Amino acid sequence: MRYLPLLATLGAGLMLAGCTGIPKGTEPVTGFELDRYLGEWYEIARLDHSFERGLDCVTADYSRRTDGGVRVLNRGVKLDEGEASEAEGRAYFIGDEDVGRLKVSFFGPFYGGYNVLALDDDYQWSLVAGPDRDYLWILARTPTLPDATYRALVERAERLDFPVEELIEVKQNEACASWRVEA
Repeated sequence: MRYLPLLATLGAGLMLAGCTGIPKGTEPVTGFELDRYLGEWYEIARLDHSFERGLDCVTADYSRRTDGGVRVLNRGVKLDEGEASEAEGRAYFIGDEDVGRLKVSFFGPFYGGYNVLALDDDYQWSLVAGPDRDYLWILARTPTLPDATYRALVERAERLDFPVEELIEVKQNEACASWRVEA
């Protein structure tokens, strides 16, 4: 399988977008528990950016690093081309560890904001923003979300002034299963 830097470019995009900030008028979740957040997440929807353009079957896997940070492993595939992408990064808390606000890097010393704006009580879905309203992801522990949950997250993002009409729903179908086995 050929790997391309999937979200390594995310790091570059976030750096160019303005660092480890948080969108004005938003707040990260409090009472955040990293150990419950660790593990695999499926990307359900996102705002479009060149670093993820055309990718489906996108997942993010979070695990502890020995230096106290978080290992971030992002994977996706361009189903039409059969081309897989993978990028490994690292993340660290900005401030208190019970606040869902981290900085993530896929390139050396350059970091971008990773802001958990909404999180299910059971850690089954999350709404994540970058440093501004150009970056938004809806993540879930399963490849799909109930329609009502998805709509509620989109409405919440809309109330926070994100351009939700531009959200791309990510394919997480049977074709993804074979790529996940190979990864």
